[in-house]
Amino acid sequence: MNEAKKVLVVAGPTASGKTSLGISLALALNGEIVSADSMQVYRRMDIGTAKATPEERAAVAHHMLDVADPSEEYSVSRYVEEASRCCEEILSRGRVPVLVGGTGLYIDSLLSGRSFSPRAEDPALRSSLNAKYDSLGGEGLLEELRKVDPERAALLHSADRKRIVRALEVWLLTGETITAHDEASRAVPPRYASLFLIPGFHDRAQLYQRIDARVDAMVSRGLFEEVRSLLASGVPAEATAMQAIGYKEIAACLRGFLSPEEAISQIKQGSRRYAKRQLTWFGRRSDAFRLFYDEEPFPASLAEAALPIAKEFLQ
Repeated sequence: MNEAKKVLVVAGPTASGKTSLGISLALALNGEIVSADSMQVYRRMDIGTAKATPEERAAVAHHMLDVADPSEEYSVSRYVEEASRCCEEILSRGRVPVLVGGTGLYIDSLLSGRSFSPRAEDPALRSSLNAKYDSLGGEGLLEELRKVDPERAALLHSADRKRIVRALEVWLLTGETITAHDEASRAVPPRYASLFLIPGFHDRAQLYQRIDARVDAMVSRGLFEEVRSLLASGVPAEATAMQAIGYKEIAACLRGFLSPEEAISQIKQGSRRYAKRQLTWFGRRSDAFRLFYDEEPFPASLAEAALPIAKEFLQ
């Protein structure tokens, strides 16, 4: 690994102030933002993904926003390919990549330097496996995966159709399990040296209050209209992008399956659950600097606290 290739990472749960902190650091450190959010890659999905505003993007260069159509399937391998290219270009200009987002898999995959499960794909086989998932049920197909790749199967829930189907597809096409591929690639040196900065709260209830307030603000800003426009433009309700929290619930509402009040309540609940999973994911990083809004005494802003840590790392 080239030790000079350093990136800052501002990661953590939804509604924890990552965007603001990332922009403040980028402004202070000659940086540019590289988004690490699996839904902000999609065009025309601005409100529900809490994308940086036009004003924020004018203040600091942003990358990996609006790079895919909502009807497309966007993969982690494609993200790493495109985001690493952005980081290299930023570094070549003598600037600092500031990776900002809450999709832990995207962040870890970009930093690690590993390659991905073999890019073997067969739409007909995938369709057949999806049909098998429907006929056998999630647990039935997961049991088939256990026979060939028990390690990966142990990490998956029976409801995770996409990853169960993908694991079996790779095995059937290549004869190599995703687990074996991952083990072989772990020896690869990291792509970048990184400093993790994770904003948050000691009291999780405060984070949940922020989540609820942000959902209300999204609705006020036109989230229902954004989803209605996507569906009217031909984006299928079943598309991966439309399974994002906030989009699937409102799509169900617009199709008559939920009331507006039920949809909003489910968005808040789903967002809180997602934040809990993010806290678990990023909580595994013992090397991260955690910055708490509710810690006293404390600097006037998280950026003020993070800046000296970041400057020392970048030296």
